[in-house]
Amino acid sequence: MKIRYKQNRLGEAKLATIAQANRILEEYERLGYDLTLRQLYYQFVARDLIPNRQSEYKKLGDTINDGRLAGLIDWNHIVDRGRWLRELAHWNDPSDIVSGAAGQFRIDKWADQPYRVEVWIEKDALVGVIEAPCQRNDVPFFSCRGYTSQSEMWGASQRILGHLTAGQHVRLLHLGDHDPSGLDMTRDIEERLLHFLASHAYWGEIPGSPAFADGSEAVDWVAERFEVNRLALNMDQVEAHDPPPNPAKITDSRAGRYIARHGTESWELDALPPDVLSSLITDQILDLRDEVAWEDATDRQNDHRTTLRLVSEHWEAVKDFVTDLD
Repeated sequence: MKIRYKQNRLGEAKLATIAQANRILEEYERLGYDLTLRQLYYQFVARDLIPNRQSEYKKLGDTINDGRLAGLIDWNHIVDRGRWLRELAHWNDPSDIVSGAAGQFRIDKWADQPYRVEVWIEKDALVGVIEAPCQRNDVPFFSCRGYTSQSEMWGASQRILGHLTAGQHVRLLHLGDHDPSGLDMTRDIEERLLHFLASHAYWGEIPGSPAFADGSEAVDWVAERFEVNRLALNMDQVEAHDPPPNPAKITDSRAGRYIARHGTESWELDALPPDVLSSLITDQILDLRDEVAWEDATDRQNDHRTTLRLVSEHWEAVKDFVTDLD
């Protein structure tokens, strides 16, 4: 949707940037993705259209803003995933909510699977990218917003504890920047969750766990059943996709160890194309999923949805029947 709100007189340089932005945005729209301004900026950098500098990010942002106000850029093509309006749903008729429930009804299709999977991502702004592959595969996802709070970490440990108690293994897929803190966040998540889970195992609260001589044995036992897999951004992906680098943050307390291993450059997760991130998540989920159990659960779910649709389609008869019971 392009709407003109201002009669901006834009120079040739800005018009050329807007035209290039539209080509990129329309390319991703055809693939089913919208982009944040940050992701659009990295597409400009990756295509050698602008240098990777904060001043260029601000300049591009100003140009995009002018272009949108001038009615030259579709307002729906660029999103702010960090802010959104919350409101309650409303319905015109009870049959409408039953019809809506039919499409939304889901059974827990992972209940009979050998694994449980969760996807955690460092940045709120990228939740929209991981949402599609996670929802398509009925996998919960979570924005860490940097280092995860102790409250959220404990809550996750209790959720995972329930899965381990049910005899399932758990894989937590983590995505973050390739920089000193981004890499350390994966370690931090695994270390803290293992501590919580191993404590419960040591206290004998997980069925099937043996008696442990010490805490380290409990950690090893849990680690065979629970694993944090750093899905991105990893160095092999940097080498394969060549995202634009940033200087490593030397003020970060972890910078020395990072630079000694990886050099003075770092890379943001935002710089990977959305379709690449989506494929990484989907491939990992499918590797862990039992397709026979999945199809059986899908069939049962569809049967229930059919029943709900029939209730919606014959709502007046259902209402009369229920009223007669009163």
